[in-house]
Amino acid sequence: MISRYIDNPLILSGHKFDFRIYVVVTSFDPLRIYVYREGLVRFASEKYSNEAYTEEKTKFSHLTNYSINKNNENYV
Repeated sequence: MISRYIDNPLILSGHKFDFRIYVVVTSFDPLRIYVYREGLVRFASEKYSNEAYTEEKTKFSHLTNYSINKNNENYV
């Protein structure tokens, strides 16, 4: 798995999101790559901002984990 935190992320309707595409490489010679047809998108439950907030506010705007955002009163 490859992942990296991006300081200036793309946002959609003001919310940070992550987009996952699943790929498997089964062979290098010959090169054989499979891409799963469906991906996964997750959204933060608070609008994103680079300003300093309390830890509680920051985790809901910077993290897209369902297990964290489901505890936010603004989660839909």
